[in-house]
Amino acid sequence: MAGFLIKRLLQAIFVVIAITLLVSFAIRLTGDPAVTMFQGGGSMTEDDLARIRTALGTDRPFFVQYFSFLKGLVTLDFGRSFTGSTPVSRLIADALPATLALAFISMAVSIALSIPLGIKAATSRGKTADQVIRIFSLVGLSFPNFWLATMLVLLFSITLGWLPPSGMGGFASYIMPAVTMGVILTATNVRLVRTAMLDTLRSQYVMVARAKGLSENKVLYKHALRNCAIPLITYFGLQFGGLLGGIVVIERVFNWPGLGTLAFDAVGARDYPVLQAVITVLSLMIVGINLLVDIAYGLVDPRIRTE
Repeated sequence: MAGFLIKRLLQAIFVVIAITLLVSFAIRLTGDPAVTMFQGGGSMTEDDLARIRTALGTDRPFFVQYFSFLKGLVTLDFGRSFTGSTPVSRLIADALPATLALAFISMAVSIALSIPLGIKAATSRGKTADQVIRIFSLVGLSFPNFWLATMLVLLFSITLGWLPPSGMGGFASYIMPAVTMGVILTATNVRLVRTAMLDTLRSQYVMVARAKGLSENKVLYKHALRNCAIPLITYFGLQFGGLLGGIVVIERVFNWPGLGTLAFDAVGARDYPVLQAVITVLSLMIVGINLLVDIAYGLVDPRIRTE
């Protein structure tokens, strides 16, 4: 198990280095922040731009800036924002809990709905319940998340006045963003659970469990679901990583004070340190989730540890 973990950890470190290098290079193609930040009166001179670049540190060679960023990454010091001189670490620390809270709630809602619905569809194959659930999942897949978010705001905030249209406050503020993301995820997950369960229910050990007189719930949730857990763990883990990467649109629609909103504002201001830090933190979380998925593989199926 130790060799398995070390191998996966080294792979994760390599991926992080590749991502940070690519991000550092790519964001510098968006333009010169000195031009954006110039606040002097009259015409802009090269001396003015040079002073601003020196103050921002963007006049240094690319790899000098990159290794400085890596050094700060180890100590969680991402420098200061180009706009306002606020420490980037403080901005990340303020925005990260909001993003994680929304992502975890949305994923929990999706899993809590998709597993029983997927199992019900599999055990009712070809029957009315199966058809209804499959139609629901197809309709859910057809909704763009921003359209669904807009419709929920129009209905529950503007028309009915039941829920706050934007911002992060009490429990009510989580409902529409979590439902928006949860519905889209559930539509995909139901089909995955159904397919995995259909293959598992035809297995001999399921027939043996039923022959022993075990209750249907034990057969389905203790035996069948556990044995099809690997593809589900894979997909749920990767889906959560994708959820973090795609949360920008939802946060923007609902004015959610998370990493997505922070990144969106940083793009407009060409605030390199903030944008670089946000993308890096999101990437680290996605890589970490994939690493946990690999570890979960080894715990569920010992044969994988020897690979």
